Amino acid sequence: MSWGTELWDQFDNLEKHTQWGIDVLEKYIKFVKERTEIELSYAKQLRNLSKKYQPKKNSKEEEEYRYTSTRAFLATLNEMNDYAGQHEVISENMTSLITAELTRYVQELKQERKSHFHDGRKAQQHIETCWKQLEASKRRFERDCKEADRAQQYFEKMDADINVTKADVEKARQQAQLRHQMAEDSKAEYSSTLQKFNSEQHEHYYTHIPNIFQKIQEMEERRIVRIGESMKTFAEVDRQVIPIIGKCLDEITKAAESVDHKNDSQMVIEAFKSGFEPPGDVDFEDFTQPMKRTVSESSLSNSRGDGKSEPKFGSKSKGKLWPFIKKNKSPKQQKEPLSHRFNEFMTSKPKIHCFRSLKRGLSLKLGAGPEDFSNLPPEQRRKKLQQKVDELNRDIQKEMDSRDALTKMKDVYIKNPQMGDAASVDHRLAELGQNIEKLRLEVQKFEGWLAEVEGRLPARSEQSRRQSGVYEAQNASGVNSCAQDRESPDGSYTEEQSQETEMKVPATDFDDEFDDEEPLPTIGTCKALYTFEGQNEGTISVAEGEMLYVIEEDKGDGWTRIRRNEDEEGYVPTSYVEVYLDKNAKGAMTYI
Repeated sequence: MSWGTELWDQFDNLEKHTQWGIDVLEKYIKFVKERTEIELSYAKQLRNLSKKYQPKKNSKEEEEYRYTSTRAFLATLNEMNDYAGQHEVISENMTSLITAELTRYVQELKQERKSHFHDGRKAQQHIETCWKQLEASKRRFERDCKEADRAQQYFEKMDADINVTKADVEKARQQAQLRHQMAEDSKAEYSSTLQKFNSEQHEHYYTHIPNIFQKIQEMEERRIVRIGESMKTFAEVDRQVIPIIGKCLDEITKAAESVDHKNDSQMVIEAFKSGFEPPGDVDFEDFTQPMKRTVSESSLSNSRGDGKSEPKFGSKSKGKLWPFIKKNKSPKQQKEPLSHRFNEFMTSKPKIHCFRSLKRGLSLKLGAGPEDFSNLPPEQRRKKLQQKVDELNRDIQKEMDSRDALTKMKDVYIKNPQMGDAASVDHRLAELGQNIEKLRLEVQKFEGWLAEVEGRLPARSEQSRRQSGVYEAQNASGVNSCAQDRESPDGSYTEEQSQETEMKVPATDFDDEFDDEEPLPTIGTCKALYTFEGQNEGTISVAEGEMLYVIEEDKGDGWTRIRRNEDEEGYVPTSYVEVYLDKNAKGAMTYI
């Protein structure tokens, strides 16, 4: 089966067919190219989808991924990211193994096809030229034969005419002989040309054209084989990533099987357990006695008319009903805005250290918790303190590792002075030592709080809590009695009993929110270096050179608490005063 013998006369159709084959190949290349674009787009969408549902760092959402179900979902997102990567691999392999190779092959195929059909046209032109030469020789032979016949007839006519002279007859005879000779020459030439054409025609149809058509046939068969191989590669590229995609799906299945509902339920308990006991029974209050009625220990009311603070820890109802029941307020308190009562409180000249507790209570309302997490229930507070201790210990270990590395470097410098100056690392070593010491003090502070929560240490005194910076209010509005060291969100629960006796003040509508405390003792003196205009609430104005008493040191917030006289005390910037602490101060209260 050969195109040269079977299709010797189908040159034009073969030319159209081979062009159609190239068009099919280019169409397949375009198909694969679009497939790669789809794979890339799909991979990109999968990656974006996985990224969209990934938990944000340092957010509440990230904390939710400690449950087995959410961890399984996170594993699914990660596997989907790998799954998208396999589709990118498909796109890359199809581009390199199919699209690029076929595009280069198409260019070569077009050049080869052009060359073969150029040779075919050249052979056709040659045979057509031979045919034209044969036709010309044939027409010339025919013309010469006709001319010889006419000359012969003319000679015979002249020879039969008695009126024609002998010379004219001889001339006609010579002309007839000349024409016969020319006809013979034309015949010989025509015969030679005919033989040559037949030879060329045989060579053309049995040698040249078959060879050219055979090359075209081989070219077309190679194109067909190549497109078949490309289709096979198309399938193999997909098949190569199936094991990896299968692993991704297996990991998703494994993550799904790791979901443990019992474990998640236990984690919910650990996350939200408060450590409180359920509320006890509410005692009966007898209102039939007109003269005096005793408020039971479990009553929800809070009488403060006698100026004495009630026990705040250990009662069955007041200390434990706060998660469910809010404290009742007088009608005037319910109607009067908190800002108005706050201004009334500030203008009534209570002891100024209540302002810091008020300020911290408001900060808790805005989301900034105290340093010792005293705003949390005991169980949650213990967990937070333990996490803080672990974090500080990790920081200490990092600093110690850095110090050890610098110490080794210093030893190397001492042994090999040409490598560096050993004294250059002393400053950094001293800085690391200071950092480690600070971190250790922080660890001791948090471990003390942790031990207190776990019941290993007795409750701290009011003064120690004030020095640790956790003397704050804790009710729902962020404004509570300054004498209450720690209260629940509705003001009905306190973790520790106050160690100080509240000062008795005239009862007002604001008494339910703020109570006076004993004035703080002086711990030293200070001299104002600059004039400070205390325009904000809780601050005090001082003049340059003025001497005042210090009643509370700077706790790291840049403010020192001072007193001018019995009714004037407040905060000033630490940088505005020069402090002289009296280590032997016994709390004696004197005024300028």
